[in-house]
Amino acid sequence: MARKVISLRLDPAVHDALARWAAEDLRSTNAQIEVLLRDALRRAGRLPSDVGGLPRRGRPPKDAS
Repeated sequence: MARKVISLRLDPAVHDALARWAAEDLRSTNAQIEVLLRDALRRAGRLPSDVGGLPRRGRPPKDAS
């Protein structure tokens, strides 16, 4: 499924806080926002059952051989 692209306006202090939190969790700011939105939707009982998983980011795991 194709990913949607949106423009989001944030207070600079909110963006800075999100960026710091994302860095602590080893995520991009964009990925952190998606994690937070998915969690809020899940808690509110509004996350669609057919929503896909989060894309895996970063390096693939090293081969065990």
